[in-house]
Amino acid sequence: MKKLFIYYSLTGNGELIANTLRDYYVDVRRIEAKKSLPKFFPLRIFVGGYKAMKNQKDELLPYDKDISQYDEIIIGSPIWNGRLACPINTLLSELDLTNKNITFIFYSGSGDSHEAQQTVKKMFEDVSIINMREPMKNKKELEKLSRYE
Repeated sequence: MKKLFIYYSLTGNGELIANTLRDYYVDVRRIEAKKSLPKFFPLRIFVGGYKAMKNQKDELLPYDKDISQYDEIIIGSPIWNGRLACPINTLLSELDLTNKNITFIFYSGSGDSHEAQQTVKKMFEDVSIINMREPMKNKKELEKLSRYE
């Protein structure tokens, strides 16, 4: 079964997860927003959190949307204000995930992804979810990825 991890990373947590999954022979694709969030951290948190609360989408830089060769799609999203990051909202609107096994990996500072979980459970009938709390600071969180070994 061929697996693909598609993710967005703002602070490096997604990148750490991607590198770990690469070691387990999972293909990896990173998406990026066309417009960056502010560099000043408190403003970044405010802007990103507000946009996420409104379920906004960000325009993405071009990326490979062909997922036809994969059986499982693993989507990595930081959690902003308890919700999916705006670039992931865009990704979900652009990809056809029909007949794919779907797993979401959420990474956040607070560990609270309740709203994001509810969102994806409404979108996908049989979705798996892995929650990680700041894997950059808590390397033990990466053990949650052992099912891909």
